Amino acid sequence: MSQTQTIDSSPPTDPNFSLSTLFTPLPLSSELTLRNKFLMAALTRDRNVPTNAPTDLMVEYYRQRAKGGASLIVSEGVLPSRQGTLWPHAPGIWSEEQVVAWKKITDAVHEEGTVIFAQLWHVGRINNIEAPEQIASGEPIYAPSAIAAHPESNNIKLKFRFLPGEPSPSIPTAIPDPRHLIQVYKQAALNAKRAGFDGVEVHTGGGYLIHEFLDNTANKREDEWGGSVENRVRFGLEVLKVVREVFGPGRVGIKVTPSGGYNDVGMTLEDTIETFTYFITEADKLDLAYMMFLRYSEANDPIIDGKRRGTKHDTIETYRSLVKNSKFFVVGGYTPLEAAELISSNKVDGVFFGRPWIANPDFPDRVKFGLEMNEIDVTRLYGSRDGRVLPEEELAKGYTDYPLAVLPN
Repeated sequence: MSQTQTIDSSPPTDPNFSLSTLFTPLPLSSELTLRNKFLMAALTRDRNVPTNAPTDLMVEYYRQRAKGGASLIVSEGVLPSRQGTLWPHAPGIWSEEQVVAWKKITDAVHEEGTVIFAQLWHVGRINNIEAPEQIASGEPIYAPSAIAAHPESNNIKLKFRFLPGEPSPSIPTAIPDPRHLIQVYKQAALNAKRAGFDGVEVHTGGGYLIHEFLDNTANKREDEWGGSVENRVRFGLEVLKVVREVFGPGRVGIKVTPSGGYNDVGMTLEDTIETFTYFITEADKLDLAYMMFLRYSEANDPIIDGKRRGTKHDTIETYRSLVKNSKFFVVGGYTPLEAAELISSNKVDGVFFGRPWIANPDFPDRVKFGLEMNEIDVTRLYGSRDGRVLPEEELAKGYTDYPLAVLPN
């Protein structure tokens, strides 16, 4: 059995305060009501072996967490095209095989009463021209500008360890007409809908493709897709519009990481607030289900050339008032106690949890009864990033074999 650790679920000094708010329903939109406020963030686990299609082992993984009480699950990052791949076994949604495989997962999750969104995630320049799926795509690596990410950016060696030597991201090709990639997102949304997803979360942060368009250190274009704030924001907004056309109102969410840092992005504080204020304000007009903001942490902000790359600021304080038509969610290592306090004080509408779900498929029960949490087996966090095709029994370790808690009578 895994080692255990205790989370802070004790009530604060206010005797009237309670964690009970986490166990009450949350109306996500006019059509979707979540049974509680235990939201599961996207968690990349690399178990799509031997191809880019989800497996039966993944069906069990998602079913466990739905059965354990997650009200909304956002899938691990799903690649909209073969061109936007990063490592050999990341899941895609560009083929019929993948659509059929994801349908098994969404069916299993729905059987347990849980809502599931697909996170659409195009990596942009965070890629290598020698990556097998990139080669198979027959296309160049696309980004807003021909600027490679710094090799000291987060986890570069981990990302590309299936390639020989110490590879870094390749210099991308500035895409001639970004409308091509907007249609790639639209087709991915159509496929996600056929696969049974209730909606999609568009990853607009993390230093990946949409964030690269937003950030003036990665986007040096001089056409309608670069330069001014309005132009740099255009690509992300157009992606949201076409995805919303597919799923309708209240079924599209976005992940936003204004503090930057990760994958070699980060503007001045002035540029950051100006850019994201405009982006968030315009996105809020599109009848989205939610916006989810990652709070700043040094773990996501590497030191490059002797200094931090990101722009530290309080995302709740800075952007909360801008979100008027969709739910305001946050993510970033929040404890259940912090989540309950933020929700009860109306600072946020909900909090996504990530790492607790990895080792605790019954996370809500453990919080409810103040039980110990399983410790994550970090040696099994990812499945096969070195390119090996591991047998299912190996991939299950640290994935679907965490023990459930013994609940009090």
